[in-house]
Amino acid sequence: MSHSIDYSDKEKEGAPVPEASAEVALDEVYVKRFGRFGPFLARLFASGVEARGVERVPEDERETRNLWNNLFMWWSVNAVLTTIPIGTLGQTFFSLSLPHAVATIMCFAALGALPTAFISTLGPKTGLRTMIITRFSSGYVGGTIYSILNILTQLGFSVTAVILGGQTLASVNPGTLPLVVGIIIIGILSLIPCFVGYNYVHYYERYAWIVVFLIIMFLWGLGGAAGFVILKDIEPSGRDLSAGILSFGGIVFGSVTGWAPIAADYNCRLPPNISSTKIFLLTFFGLWIPISFVEILEPPYVEAYANGSTGGLIAQVFAPWGGFGKFLLVLLGLSVVANNIPNTYSAALAMQSLGRPFALIPRFVWTFLAFVIYTVAGVAGREHFSEILSNFLSILSYWTAFFVVVVAEEHFIFRRPGGPLGGYNLDDWDTPGRLPLGFAGVLAACFGVAGAVVGMAEVWYTGPLGLKAGGEAGTDLGFELAAIFAAVTFPPLRWLEIRLTGR
Repeated sequence: MSHSIDYSDKEKEGAPVPEASAEVALDEVYVKRFGRFGPFLARLFASGVEARGVERVPEDERETRNLWNNLFMWWSVNAVLTTIPIGTLGQTFFSLSLPHAVATIMCFAALGALPTAFISTLGPKTGLRTMIITRFSSGYVGGTIYSILNILTQLGFSVTAVILGGQTLASVNPGTLPLVVGIIIIGILSLIPCFVGYNYVHYYERYAWIVVFLIIMFLWGLGGAAGFVILKDIEPSGRDLSAGILSFGGIVFGSVTGWAPIAADYNCRLPPNISSTKIFLLTFFGLWIPISFVEILEPPYVEAYANGSTGGLIAQVFAPWGGFGKFLLVLLGLSVVANNIPNTYSAALAMQSLGRPFALIPRFVWTFLAFVIYTVAGVAGREHFSEILSNFLSILSYWTAFFVVVVAEEHFIFRRPGGPLGGYNLDDWDTPGRLPLGFAGVLAACFGVAGAVVGMAEVWYTGPLGLKAGGEAGTDLGFELAAIFAAVTFPPLRWLEIRLTGR
């Protein structure tokens, strides 16, 4: 039976969900495939460990749950300790005054939340994970390339999360808990719900935001009482100021669009007749409000941050509250688990999306491998958190910019009602011969990379356009040019591909 998206009556909430063809239970498939290890897998699956990986979720296996979970999940993921140092980069790296930093955060966070919220609406429409959806615009090869980039992205996010969480736990009683041990603790706590799977991830994220949000309110109060750093005397002016705003904005944009490559992963079990508008709005505000609220929090303890430890900075904020402050510090350090859970879970899915040989291995195995990789990397890079954060988020914004452009143009131009393809034949998700060849998507991504290279401004390289844009160190226009280059080149290339191949 073919599963194509019908954009007419099925889009209306309450319309009947189409029936799906029967399929063999995935847990039984894995049990038979691994022979002597089958009984062990059977016990794992019976205990509640998720068997499904990147396989499409048929309509008759979808479940209706409270749509407000979309808001709460992204709120939990972003209202955490990990988000705070992103906001401090506006002052410590670009010397922006508080008003300019706040305006930059709010505007670029909203800009980044828009494409991420759009990607989240594709989960219920298709029943597919985000990286599998890319195959319908960029083919099997293009989807594999995006999966590699996504693996690096999620592991990079995880490295920053475990380092910052470990720093904070180690700062509770300096000299008592080694930083390495703190990093390992955060890694293990992040692994547990991801190992179990989708339902447990949603359950944890539904409630994790509550306590952490209260603690961040305390941070606002303590920081406000001490006085925020305005930095007006050292803020640049003219083209240097615009360069700082645009470069910092690119970092903020990357911190939000970094969730776009995984946004559909957490909605693929919702019925296709769920309101896309509600999904979009709840995801948008679940991202924009907490990210803006937390990144704007810029405590005045710049010296502690300059010494290389955000955990030390937060420890100074809570110092006036003695033992209770240390208790809050522990909870805040553990909050990065909520941020790191989707990184870990989706990194495993991206590994399965590399191709059929990888998908044959159960998801929980890749989950454990992701945990090992980012924990080891966190231990190795534990003394270079600021450098990892600033460079990683800037580069992240480049590829996510052209990724969302390609997926959006495929959806709204070529898969629209009455368009060249008229929808998605969802049963083709793992059939390379029926997916696009991918040369349009891959070439558009290459043009996006070219745009990023000529527009980027990093410590280690500044592109010609980034240099001409002004500023002492240039202006980072990488994500803007990456999106523009891909947006201009993909439609004619895709039209040509469809004209020549019919798919």
